[in-house]
Amino acid sequence: MTGPSIVLVGPMGVGKSTVGLLLAERLGVAYRDTDDDIVAAEGRTIAEIFVDEGEPVFRAVEKRAVRTALAEHEGVLALGGGAILDEDTRGLLAGHRVVYLSMDVEEAVKRTGLNAARPLLAVNPRKQWRELMEARRHLYEEVATAVVPTDGRTPEEVTQATLDALELKEA
Repeated sequence: MTGPSIVLVGPMGVGKSTVGLLLAERLGVAYRDTDDDIVAAEGRTIAEIFVDEGEPVFRAVEKRAVRTALAEHEGVLALGGGAILDEDTRGLLAGHRVVYLSMDVEEAVKRTGLNAARPLLAVNPRKQWRELMEARRHLYEEVATAVVPTDGRTPEEVTQATLDALELKEA
């Protein structure tokens, strides 16, 4: 199989970056995050792209970043929380080991504080997070090879659960 050894998907704040780095370290591979790719390519934050250009422009940039990363990267790849909204992107994920890191709203509040730096959660963050998850949960599940709950678990526990779910051994 070419492409990433593991692709991580899930909502904002679930720990994709933290767990992704730990997985990469334990598997002896590189780590890449498409959100970081977008910020580097655009020279501004994701929040700035949302405010300046709007969500449709951001999603188009994100789609290109995901396509490139899936084609180029062979280690652990983390996707932005909304990357799975695009049907073509979901199609590209077929055949990859995709892990959906899940969490409930109470865990999201603890981890992120549901702060305003996240553009999709600017007004009534708790309600908006629930609505986002209602709209996205089935898409995360659709692309997932495995679902790993993160609630009440340390990043190390989530990392081990991910390796176990995929039956992967450390390098």
